[in-house]
This record gives sequence, structure tokens and C-alpha cells, in this order.
Amino acid sequence: MDPRNIEPMPEQGYWYAETDRGLTILAAVRRFREADDALRRRLVRTMGMNVTDVQALRHVIAAERTERPLTPRDLASLLEISTPSVTTLVDRLAGYGHLERAPHPQDRRKVVLRATAHAHTEVHHHLGAMHAEMARIAGDVPEHCRDAVVTFLDAMSAHLRRTGERAEAVPGEGAGEGDQPSATTATP
Repeated sequence: MDPRNIEPMPEQGYWYAETDRGLTILAAVRRFREADDALRRRLVRTMGMNVTDVQALRHVIAAERTERPLTPRDLASLLEISTPSVTTLVDRLAGYGHLERAPHPQDRRKVVLRATAHAHTEVHHHLGAMHAEMARIAGDVPEHCRDAVVTFLDAMSAHLRRTGERAEAVPGEGAGEGDQPSATTATP
């Protein structure tokens, strides 16, 4: 089936009653997640990497910014992949000139991962303008609303993490309680 011929999901969602509180917010969250997913798919294509490669690079750069040494084992844990898989990933990113291995600052038996200048340039080229615009948009949120927005997004993030953990613990059960997800347990 040609994906261009698929009708988008209706704004009201497929399991919410039209009178559900917060429905417009959940619809906006769904639109945001769909746009974010589409952006990530385009980004990996334009950067010539797969999703895990881009996530790995993001984790390495984030660790650098906090001056936290990141080992290949740490990266495997963050990406939820095996250490042999992370070795292959690091070898691939090092081969592309995106990562380098360096001695661990406290334990010389370990190595830490660092993004190269080339990786920083690539990330800035592909994401710099987008991040600046996102910061501008976030800055436009009225001051008196910011705490509510942050609280809402943190609650949704925590819910998605718990749902994922339940799904892993009991395959087939992760969407929430009962047969029909409610507005408080369903992900947008």
C-alpha cells in the first residue's frame, strides 16, 4: 500500500470519547510525536546513519557537555543493546570519522568515547537551526504557563517509561489497565 494514500488519524483519536478532558492536548502531543518521528527518519537519511547511530552520537555529545566519561559499556546500556553490538556501532562511527576512543581519565584500563570535530560540525549543520527555533518557540511560552507545561511533559514522559517497562515485564500488557486504554493510560 502506498503510504501517501493512507488517511491520517482523526484529530479526536481512535479511543477517546469526544468529551474527554484534555483531548485537544493529547491530539497536539500526537501531532508533535508524528512530526518528531518524521524528522528523525529524514535526519538519519540526510546524515547517512541509522537511528541507533544518531542516538549514540547524541549520548556521546551529551556526556561530553556534562564532562561525564562515557564508556562503550555505558553507551550499550543507554541504547539498550549488547556490548558486542555497541562495539560494532562504535567501530562504524569511528570509521565514519564521528567518534574516537580515548583513555578513561580515572581508569586507564577503560576507554571513553568522544565525538570528533567532524561529528560536532555535522550535528550543528543538521540540527543547529532546528534547535535554535525550538528554543525560540519554548521561549514564547508565557512565563506563567511554563511550570504547567514542564509538569505535563514530565508526567507524560514518566508514563511512557512506565508503560514501556510494563510491556517488557509482561509481553502483551503495556498499554494500561483493562481492555480499553483510557485517556490517562494511553499514549498519544
